[in-house]
Amino acid sequence: MSAVALRPQPWLAPLGALMGGAASLRAALYRRGVLTQARLDGPVISVGNLSVGGSGKTPVVAWLARRLAGDGHAVAVLSRGYGGSSRTPCLVVSDGHSVLVGADAAGDEPVMLARALPGVVVAVGPRRDVVGRHVEQRFGPRVHVLDDGFQHLRLARDLDVACVSWRDLEDRPLPAGWLREARPALSRADVVLLARDGADETRVDEAVRRLGAERTFVMQRRPVGFVSLSGTALPAPARVFLMSGVARPERFAADVAAEVGAVVGHDAFRDHHPFTPAELAAVTVRARAARAEAIVTTEKDAVRLTGLPASLIPVLVFRIDVEIRDEARFTARVREAIEARRR
Repeated sequence: MSAVALRPQPWLAPLGALMGGAASLRAALYRRGVLTQARLDGPVISVGNLSVGGSGKTPVVAWLARRLAGDGHAVAVLSRGYGGSSRTPCLVVSDGHSVLVGADAAGDEPVMLARALPGVVVAVGPRRDVVGRHVEQRFGPRVHVLDDGFQHLRLARDLDVACVSWRDLEDRPLPAGWLREARPALSRADVVLLARDGADETRVDEAVRRLGAERTFVMQRRPVGFVSLSGTALPAPARVFLMSGVARPERFAADVAAEVGAVVGHDAFRDHHPFTPAELAAVTVRARAARAEAIVTTEKDAVRLTGLPASLIPVLVFRIDVEIRDEARFTARVREAIEARRR
């Protein structure tokens, strides 16, 4: 692997406890009304997590947006636009018809969502309440799906969905672990989506019991398959070389390995890494030397691929969706929150 992700530092547990305490205090100030929340005209469904990446949050945002649009709702996804260069209060990434900007301006995840969600407005900005008001003024009333919203307490929400892995229940806040907040912060979530993440049923059942069976739903990643960079579905290749810039590259590698004959190499870069032409050329050389039939990357990484050498080796995108156990009950919770707001 050519670059490394940030690693937790367990010996910094006291600092992690201090940071977790600061986050808890901030949440308490919002809960007691000392800090005020803004409210949009349309319902807000927030999807977020405790950990720094890798909990399935973005696939859940896409899953929710598709189903809400399928129910006949006008939908907008509101995101911070992490990694993008835009400093405007609101940048519209997609108007529901066209993707208007690239990952360099908007960040990779918003562009990935914009490509995957035709008919859905996607917009980014540092304050999601400002972004949401702009969207409502320009595009009219709609249901807002707040991407990475669990810690964005400035904006009131009608349903708070937290995505966690069973590993999060034993982890610590940064920098001692991977968590943005300590585990008790999950008490403010209306719904918890528990990523199975390879755990056996005994461990999953114990995690569900700890989190509360009435509000907890088990989810797992579901491979969709391989597509070209232009979106054409293709069969799984036999020998692949992986290239990724995600928080948990080992999960990506395991998912792909289950679908192909052999993984012959993996260049793993830091999450949201801006690939340079020289790096992409070097990946291509290593893939060819390993006799790979294709380079395989993630949907999030694919929106950051510019300057890739042409015609040397195919580049495929591995698509992932999520499956939610007891999907009907989960969907009913979402619909109840929307209808309660509209009464």
